[in-house]
Amino acid sequence: MTFGEQPAYLRVAGDLRKKIVDGRLPPHTRLPSQARIREEYGVSDTVALEARKVLMAEGLVEGRSGSGTYVRERPVPRRVARSGFRPERGATPFRQEQADAGVRGTWESSSEQRDACAAVAGRLGIEPGDRVMRTKYLFREAGEPMMLSTSWEPLALTGRTPVMLPEEGPLGGMGVVERMRAIDVIVDNVTEEVGARPGLAEELVLLGGVPGHVVLAIQRTYFASGRPVETADVVIPADRYRVAYHLPVK
Repeated sequence: MTFGEQPAYLRVAGDLRKKIVDGRLPPHTRLPSQARIREEYGVSDTVALEARKVLMAEGLVEGRSGSGTYVRERPVPRRVARSGFRPERGATPFRQEQADAGVRGTWESSSEQRDACAAVAGRLGIEPGDRVMRTKYLFREAGEPMMLSTSWEPLALTGRTPVMLPEEGPLGGMGVVERMRAIDVIVDNVTEEVGARPGLAEELVLLGGVPGHVVLAIQRTYFASGRPVETADVVIPADRYRVAYHLPVK
């Protein structure tokens, strides 16, 4: 193989990908069998198998038990708008994660006290083992799972206050900014780091994805006068959503 030449399995996968994208292999069409790929492209069984694995990892095809491999219907990506801070009224956990006021959704949550692991402790500026309130969310849009979020708040800050449980009490479900304000903690900054990675099995089960699907992973932290008061990991299926940021100009 000369320098810069693709391995055979990538060339086969690339040609099949092109056929899928331009519609020659439309959604729900059965992908050519391994034997057919071998004959059509003049490659070995191993190359044909690896090419099919590439397309499956990219989410372009899916296996159906006892039936074969089929082209997946590609969703039209929708937008998740983010801006960090919420309006004075109508703040909810869903609105906290989705800044587009025209989008409505629901959420499920569960909270429990945990010891902070080293990674979370570093993000919150506390010691590993310090107690935090961990809350897990599953957000839905029109009934369809769209986003996961796991947040941590230091109990040294919120413990024994009316806002200790994010989804209970007089300000339950009001979002970080409003809840912190109720205990005289004024959130004045938020940071988000966005990356992409393969979804974990448990994440994809909740989000309705298949193994190998890529997710957008957002690491968010709220600050009050430089002190971290909440940090969260937000997970969004990359094949169904795009993240758009509303950045104010000062």
